[in-house]
Amino acid sequence: MNINATLFIQTIVFFVLAWVTMQFIWPPMMKAIDERRHKIAEGLAAADKGNKSLEEAKVKSAGFEKEAREHAHQILVDAEKRALAVEAQAKETASAEAARIIAAAKADAEQEIVRAKESLRDQMSVLVVSGAEQILRREINPQNHADLLAQYKAQL
Repeated sequence: MNINATLFIQTIVFFVLAWVTMQFIWPPMMKAIDERRHKIAEGLAAADKGNKSLEEAKVKSAGFEKEAREHAHQILVDAEKRALAVEAQAKETASAEAARIIAAAKADAEQEIVRAKESLRDQMSVLVVSGAEQILRREINPQNHADLLAQYKAQL
């Protein structure tokens, strides 16, 4: 065969093969490559979105943590205030109760003093009557001299 004919046939086969490749092989390959490129781009976008969401979540969690710490601190402060208020109330109640008990004890003591004085007056009047009876050697009738005895009691 002739080299020119071979080159001519090879050129025709090349162009036919190139045409077949461009018509039937190239479009599905380009489609697959584009789909792959699109999936890779979506994956990268999702990864960026995930990183942004992660950063936002970190910021939010730090904010929640700070807020929780502040809330816990506020609860502690409120509890301390409440404890102080309860302690003050207990002291006030105890002081009032002590004052009441002291006042009752004083009143009881005064009543005992009054009763003791009355008892002493009665005993003194009996002694005075007895003494007067012995001095005068006569009996004094307490019913006749009740006014006199009342005056003695008042003087004592």
